[in-house]
Amino acid sequence: MTSTIAVAGKGGVGKTTVAAMVVKHLAGTQGPVLAIDADPSSSLNMLLGLDLESTVGDIREGLLAQVRGQVPESGSPGGGSPVGIAKSEYLDYEIRSSLSEGMDFDLIAMGRPEGPGCYCAVNHTVRQVIEAISRNYRYVVVDNEAGMEHLSRRTTRDVQHLLIVSDPTRQGIVAAGRIGALRHELDVRIDQAHLIVNRLRGEMPSVLGGMIAQLDFPLLGTIPEVPEISDFELTGRALVEVGVDSALYTTVAGMLGRIL
Repeated sequence: MTSTIAVAGKGGVGKTTVAAMVVKHLAGTQGPVLAIDADPSSSLNMLLGLDLESTVGDIREGLLAQVRGQVPESGSPGGGSPVGIAKSEYLDYEIRSSLSEGMDFDLIAMGRPEGPGCYCAVNHTVRQVIEAISRNYRYVVVDNEAGMEHLSRRTTRDVQHLLIVSDPTRQGIVAAGRIGALRHELDVRIDQAHLIVNRLRGEMPSVLGGMIAQLDFPLLGTIPEVPEISDFELTGRALVEVGVDSALYTTVAGMLGRIL
């Protein structure tokens, strides 16, 4: 049975960093993992050390261009489906072909947001394809945009754990609370939601502890500020290369151990 872990948070709190550590730990202890980058910025591949040739958004737009009677650029993703092949079958082929393969994890990037027009039918097919691919993995890790629209519209309808990441600021905790509230409005079954406070220096300030106590989902844990992460960013090294003795890795691994 496949379990899905979704990671969400406002920009700049280290959401994608947490998602990369979740992928690293599960891939190293549980077997191959499917990572889904559902943030339009599509940066998870860099942290995982994978090349990204095309996104689902590129494929979707190429296919819709055909439906509208437009001619996609030669060789563009989703463009020029062979005669006699159903659009759904070709979309399945293109998405599977866009999969970036690593040693212990693979990646699908959702890419750019939707343009004008109706996407309901193609989004339904995209979700079916991704759910079919996901069944080949024990764990799926979804790095979301803050609004989490990808979950219900294009990614999945079933999440076991939602990890909401915040930094240790009032604004961050307020944003986390709003993101948590969104889960009740989405057409997605989310079994459990958890808060992770990232880049904490020292003890949790009492004012933030009081705010966290008012949320309708519990604090799973905190991640200390880890200076070495800046070195990875500056040198372009993939974050999954961080050592298993790093405080970043060990704290995330410990939190996953408590909920899985």
